[in-house]
Amino acid sequence: MSKLHRVFVSYHHELDEKYKKRFVLRFGDAYGTIIPAGVDMGDIDPNLRTETIRTKIRDEYLRGASVTVVLVGRLTWQRKHVDWEISSTLHDTKLHSRGGLLGILLPAYRTAYLDDKHGKDDPRTIPPRLHDNVEAGYAKLYDWSESSGDVQAWIHEAFLRRSRVEPDNHRDPFGRNQSGSGWA
Repeated sequence: MSKLHRVFVSYHHELDEKYKKRFVLRFGDAYGTIIPAGVDMGDIDPNLRTETIRTKIRDEYLRGASVTVVLVGRLTWQRKHVDWEISSTLHDTKLHSRGGLLGILLPAYRTAYLDDKHGKDDPRTIPPRLHDNVEAGYAKLYDWSESSGDVQAWIHEAFLRRSRVEPDNHRDPFGRNQSGSGWA
């Protein structure tokens, strides 16, 4: 399982940047298990047309990535760019073949949403397109881990699932960032 994967990291830039940096430092080139990729703040002009931004994400940033890891924080489900990145991951195009998908629940997510009575998460606080694919068996959710062996295994399993399970990409893409306590 020493397969090297180029991993696209999707996350809420304002709230979860520290976890993205930690993920890249912990599991990036130092361990030789993944080559991290992603869109950083300021990489894409926010004044571009929506379809131009989606195309740039798909054809420039996701190109060559075999797996997308969604770092799921407290408000990640609200972000239109996270939705677009997941949607683009699930598309097969001339420039980018469909990628594997997984979500990692950050400690901030656990603190905010764990239902102590039932020991379950509120699925309406997971990015909806990620949730759809967990339900379809295309993606899995994991709790944050510091173990490079665990993370490497999750990434490789997601890579293998992409050719065995059909993804669910039926939702209309977010037109804007969402608000509220969860999606409907």
